[in-house]
Amino acid sequence: MSVLATPTIELKELKKQTLVVILLGPPGAGKGTQAKILQKTLDVPHISTGDLLRSNIKEDTSLGSKAKEFMDAGKLVPDDLILDMLFSRVTKKDCTHGYILDGFPRTLDQAKAYHARLNEETKTVALNLELHDQVIIKRLSSRMVCSGCSAPFHRQYSPSKKEGVCDHCHSPLIQRSDDKEEVIKKRLTVYHTQTAPLITYYSKNQRFKGVSCDQSIDQVLEEILEYLKSLYSKDS
Repeated sequence: MSVLATPTIELKELKKQTLVVILLGPPGAGKGTQAKILQKTLDVPHISTGDLLRSNIKEDTSLGSKAKEFMDAGKLVPDDLILDMLFSRVTKKDCTHGYILDGFPRTLDQAKAYHARLNEETKTVALNLELHDQVIIKRLSSRMVCSGCSAPFHRQYSPSKKEGVCDHCHSPLIQRSDDKEEVIKKRLTVYHTQTAPLITYYSKNQRFKGVSCDQSIDQVLEEILEYLKSLYSKDS
């Protein structure tokens, strides 16, 4: 039986505490995929700081207006402002039992600032989704997107019926600029530079587990759920 069919009942006891699952990992490791599954499994929201930033700007909140000023000036949005948006979001009722953070924190300074603002009742676990660079490069450089309807395709996992042509609107398939091999390599270099101290921080100071993503989605999920259940049994 697929692990996706069973975990909600098995993990319902976790809802008695506030649990934050922090998903770390390089681009292409599958953080978004696992976050969506865990969101349903644990019945907690999946929070992306990128989505938060965009929604605050779209809704013209006070925080969004401040962030837009930095962006319009070609500057990075300060960590404090991102954290203000995040903590404004996680105080909402649907985060009472926890939430999933996808790709945040990205730096050691962000991690320290985030944990300094958490209350004592909130428990965090960091999961580092691991995948070799060469596998990531092969995986990401094989992604294609329709130039017309933006439907996603993958040369290996979900190819179009006719090579180079969208199954839906028959427009040409293209490769996004950030999925080209030379760009992926640069992204990975930046990722490793930023993340090495972050992983050291979590492995020494927080509950942390590395999970190999060189296996099926179900196997990755099963490993994550087993780890979460083991943490709950220790805390009970």
